Amino acid sequence: MPYKEKPIEKLYYTIGEVSQELDVNASLVRFWAGKFPEFIKPARNKKGNRLFTARDMANFKVIYYLVKERGMTLEGAAKRMKDNITGEDKRVEVISRLTAIKEKLLGISEALGNKENAEEDEGY
Repeated sequence: MPYKEKPIEKLYYTIGEVSQELDVNASLVRFWAGKFPEFIKPARNKKGNRLFTARDMANFKVIYYLVKERGMTLEGAAKRMKDNITGEDKRVEVISRLTAIKEKLLGISEALGNKENAEEDEGY
């Protein structure tokens, strides 16, 4: 059985890493952290930089989904998150997994397409 490396889970993410993951500005991450204090509780290092946990990152993804993709207001997103505090709404996680699967399948399809084109060029 081949060895499979597990993806490395970070303990803390910087504001830059969060903004890069969500493809938004760092100022928007700071704004959301201030607007959703019951869901996002950043730790601070000695320099005062915000450090977000994996749970905070998951909450940011939910906020992004509700506000940017579903078009909800900040108040509506906060209410939705409060109503769903048990975590029953896993749509964001499912969407991110499906997107990753889609990217892998597109890569495989592209690789197969390139292989077929190469075989046609060789006269097979």
